[in-house]
Amino acid sequence: MVKAYNFYLYGKDIFRPASQIPGPLAGDGDFLLLWPRYNVVEVSVDDGLIYLSKEAYDKLQEQVTELTTARRKEISIQLHDARAHGDVGENAEYEAAKEMQTFNEIKIRELEDKLARSRIVNEEDLPQGKVVLGTTVRIRDIDTREEIEYILVSEVEADIAFDKISVSSPVGKGLLGHAEGDKVEIKVPKGILKYEILKISRGGKQ
Repeated sequence: MVKAYNFYLYGKDIFRPASQIPGPLAGDGDFLLLWPRYNVVEVSVDDGLIYLSKEAYDKLQEQVTELTTARRKEISIQLHDARAHGDVGENAEYEAAKEMQTFNEIKIRELEDKLARSRIVNEEDLPQGKVVLGTTVRIRDIDTREEIEYILVSEVEADIAFDKISVSSPVGKGLLGHAEGDKVEIKVPKGILKYEILKISRGGKQ
Protein backbone atom coordinates (compact mmCIF):
# COMPACT_ATOMS: atom_id res chain seq x y z
CA MET A 1 0.00 0.00 0.00
CA VAL A 2 1.30 3.44 -0.89
CA LYS A 3 1.11 5.76 2.08
CA ALA A 4 -0.15 9.30 1.55
CA TYR A 5 1.81 11.93 3.42
CA ASN A 6 0.18 15.19 4.45
CA PHE A 7 2.74 17.98 4.75
CA TYR A 8 1.82 21.25 6.42
CA LEU A 9 4.05 24.00 5.03
CA TYR A 10 3.13 27.35 6.51
CA GLY A 11 -0.53 26.39 6.53
CA LYS A 12 -0.71 24.89 3.04
CA ASP A 13 -1.47 21.22 2.47
CA ILE A 14 0.58 19.23 -0.01
CA PHE A 15 -0.31 15.59 -0.61
CA ARG A 16 2.21 13.27 -2.18
CA PRO A 17 2.85 9.50 -2.07
CA ALA A 18 6.14 8.51 -0.48
CA SER A 19 7.65 7.62 -3.87
CA GLN A 20 7.33 11.26 -4.98
CA ILE A 21 8.90 12.86 -1.90
CA PRO A 22 12.43 14.14 -2.68
CA GLY A 23 15.30 13.68 -0.27
CA PRO A 24 15.74 11.23 2.63
CA LEU A 25 12.97 10.50 5.09
CA ALA A 26 13.48 9.55 8.72
CA GLY A 27 12.03 6.05 8.92
CA ASP A 28 9.08 4.76 6.96
CA GLY A 29 6.44 7.32 7.92
CA ASP A 30 5.71 5.93 11.35
CA PHE A 31 7.15 8.97 13.08
CA LEU A 32 6.46 12.68 13.04
CA LEU A 33 9.10 14.10 10.74
CA LEU A 34 10.81 17.47 10.84
CA TRP A 35 12.13 18.30 7.40
CA PRO A 36 13.95 21.67 7.60
CA ARG A 37 14.42 21.93 3.86
CA TYR A 38 10.67 22.33 3.41
CA ASN A 39 9.86 23.76 6.85
CA VAL A 40 7.62 20.81 7.62
CA VAL A 41 5.88 21.23 10.97
CA GLU A 42 3.73 18.12 10.97
CA VAL A 43 3.40 14.93 8.96
CA SER A 44 0.41 12.64 9.17
CA VAL A 45 -0.04 9.37 7.29
CA ASP A 46 -3.08 7.40 6.30
CA ASP A 47 -2.25 4.29 8.33
CA GLY A 48 -4.08 5.48 11.44
CA LEU A 49 -1.14 6.61 13.56
CA ILE A 50 -1.83 8.98 16.45
CA TYR A 51 0.78 11.52 17.53
CA LEU A 52 0.71 12.36 21.25
CA SER A 53 2.67 14.26 23.82
CA LYS A 54 4.34 12.14 26.51
CA GLU A 55 1.80 13.45 29.02
CA ALA A 56 -1.17 12.40 26.87
CA TYR A 57 0.35 8.95 26.23
CA ASP A 58 0.88 8.41 29.96
CA LYS A 59 -2.72 9.41 30.67
CA LEU A 60 -3.99 6.81 28.20
CA GLN A 61 -1.86 4.18 29.90
CA GLU A 62 -3.21 5.21 33.30
CA GLN A 63 -6.78 4.84 32.02
CA VAL A 64 -6.05 1.34 30.71
CA THR A 65 -4.46 0.36 34.03
CA GLU A 66 -7.46 1.69 35.97
CA LEU A 67 -9.98 -0.17 33.77
CA THR A 68 -8.05 -3.46 33.72
CA THR A 69 -7.44 -3.57 37.48
CA ALA A 70 -9.69 -1.60 39.84
CA ARG A 71 -12.67 -1.34 37.49
CA ARG A 72 -12.59 -5.02 36.49
CA LYS A 73 -12.38 -6.02 40.15
CA GLU A 74 -15.29 -3.74 41.05
CA ILE A 75 -17.48 -5.22 38.32
CA SER A 76 -16.47 -8.76 39.28
CA ILE A 77 -17.64 -8.11 42.85
CA GLN A 78 -20.95 -6.72 41.57
CA LEU A 79 -21.47 -9.84 39.41
CA HIS A 80 -20.69 -12.11 42.35
CA ASP A 81 -23.13 -10.28 44.61
CA ALA A 82 -25.84 -10.33 41.94
CA ARG A 83 -25.49 -14.09 41.44
CA ALA A 84 -25.98 -14.58 45.16
CA HIS A 85 -29.50 -13.18 44.80
CA GLY A 86 -30.69 -16.21 42.87
CA ASP A 87 -31.72 -16.91 39.28
CA VAL A 88 -29.65 -14.67 36.98
CA GLY A 89 -32.24 -15.04 34.22
CA GLU A 90 -34.53 -12.50 35.87
CA ASN A 91 -31.93 -10.62 37.87
CA ALA A 92 -31.80 -6.92 36.98
CA GLU A 93 -28.67 -6.33 39.07
CA TYR A 94 -26.86 -9.13 37.26
CA GLU A 95 -27.86 -7.80 33.84
CA ALA A 96 -26.72 -4.30 34.79
CA ALA A 97 -23.37 -5.62 35.96
CA LYS A 98 -22.95 -7.63 32.74
CA GLU A 99 -23.64 -4.50 30.70
CA MET A 100 -21.03 -2.59 32.69
CA GLN A 101 -18.57 -5.42 32.11
CA THR A 102 -19.20 -5.34 28.34
CA PHE A 103 -18.81 -1.56 28.20
CA ASN A 104 -15.61 -1.73 30.25
CA GLU A 105 -14.03 -4.34 27.97
CA ILE A 106 -14.96 -2.35 24.87
CA LYS A 107 -13.37 0.75 26.37
CA ILE A 108 -10.22 -1.19 27.23
CA ARG A 109 -9.91 -2.47 23.65
CA GLU A 110 -10.40 1.06 22.27
CA LEU A 111 -7.70 2.53 24.51
CA GLU A 112 -5.26 -0.32 23.87
CA ASP A 113 -5.78 0.16 20.14
CA LYS A 114 -5.00 3.87 20.46
CA LEU A 115 -1.86 3.11 22.46
CA ALA A 116 -0.71 0.61 19.87
CA ARG A 117 -1.11 3.23 17.13
CA SER A 118 0.42 6.09 19.12
CA ARG A 119 3.78 7.73 18.59
CA ILE A 120 5.19 10.12 21.19
CA VAL A 121 6.16 13.56 19.94
CA ASN A 122 9.02 15.38 21.67
CA GLU A 123 7.66 18.92 21.70
CA GLU A 124 11.13 20.35 22.33
CA ASP A 125 12.15 19.19 18.84
CA LEU A 126 9.32 21.06 17.14
CA PRO A 127 10.00 24.41 15.43
CA GLN A 128 9.94 27.50 17.62
CA GLY A 129 7.75 30.48 16.73
CA LYS A 130 5.31 28.42 14.67
CA VAL A 131 1.89 26.98 15.44
CA VAL A 132 2.49 23.26 15.90
CA LEU A 133 1.25 20.40 18.06
CA GLY A 134 1.40 21.43 21.73
CA THR A 135 1.47 25.18 21.25
CA THR A 136 -0.95 27.67 22.75
CA VAL A 137 -2.07 30.28 20.24
CA ARG A 138 -3.96 33.53 20.86
CA ILE A 139 -5.87 34.77 17.84
CA ARG A 140 -8.13 37.71 17.03
CA ASP A 141 -11.22 37.42 14.87
CA ILE A 142 -10.62 40.10 12.25
CA ASP A 143 -14.36 40.72 11.76
CA THR A 144 -15.57 40.77 15.39
CA ARG A 145 -12.24 41.73 17.06
CA GLU A 146 -12.87 38.98 19.61
CA GLU A 147 -9.74 37.34 20.99
CA ILE A 148 -9.61 33.56 21.50
CA GLU A 149 -6.92 31.28 22.87
CA TYR A 150 -6.54 27.63 21.84
CA ILE A 151 -4.19 24.80 22.70
CA LEU A 152 -3.32 22.65 19.67
CA VAL A 153 -3.49 18.95 20.61
CA SER A 154 -4.01 15.53 19.03
CA GLU A 155 -7.47 14.20 18.25
CA VAL A 156 -7.60 12.05 21.39
CA GLU A 157 -6.77 15.05 23.61
CA ALA A 158 -9.20 17.53 22.03
CA ASP A 159 -11.66 19.05 24.50
CA ILE A 160 -13.33 22.31 23.50
CA ALA A 161 -14.48 22.85 27.10
CA PHE A 162 -10.80 23.45 27.95
CA ASP A 163 -10.05 25.26 24.64
CA LYS A 164 -8.10 22.26 23.35
CA ILE A 165 -8.61 21.77 19.61
CA SER A 166 -7.28 19.04 17.38
CA VAL A 167 -4.56 19.80 14.84
CA SER A 168 -6.74 17.97 12.33
CA SER A 169 -9.79 20.18 12.94
CA PRO A 170 -10.49 22.91 10.36
CA VAL A 171 -9.28 25.70 12.67
CA GLY A 172 -6.31 23.70 13.96
CA LYS A 173 -5.22 22.72 10.46
CA GLY A 174 -5.65 26.29 9.24
CA LEU A 175 -3.40 27.65 11.99
CA LEU A 176 -0.62 25.06 11.65
CA GLY A 177 2.71 26.39 10.47
CA HIS A 178 1.84 30.06 10.86
CA ALA A 179 3.73 32.62 12.95
CA GLU A 180 2.81 35.59 15.13
CA GLY A 181 1.42 38.43 13.04
CA ASP A 182 0.16 36.15 10.26
CA LYS A 183 -3.40 36.58 9.04
CA VAL A 184 -5.22 33.42 8.01
CA GLU A 185 -8.49 32.55 6.34
CA ILE A 186 -10.00 29.22 7.35
CA LYS A 187 -12.86 27.58 5.49
CA VAL A 188 -15.48 26.04 7.79
CA PRO A 189 -19.02 24.73 7.07
CA LYS A 190 -20.53 28.11 8.04
CA GLY A 191 -18.21 30.14 5.83
CA ILE A 192 -14.76 31.72 6.11
CA LEU A 193 -13.10 32.57 9.42
CA LYS A 194 -10.49 35.31 9.36
CA TYR A 195 -7.94 35.42 12.17
CA GLU A 196 -4.80 37.27 13.08
CA ILE A 197 -2.28 35.33 15.16
CA LEU A 198 -1.35 37.46 18.17
CA LYS A 199 0.81 35.17 20.31
CA ILE A 200 2.29 31.68 20.24
CA SER A 201 3.57 30.02 23.41
CA ARG A 202 4.29 26.66 25.00
CA GLY A 203 3.23 25.12 28.29
CA GLY A 204 -0.54 25.64 28.30
CA LYS A 205 -2.72 28.72 28.53
CA GLN A 206 -1.14 31.88 29.86
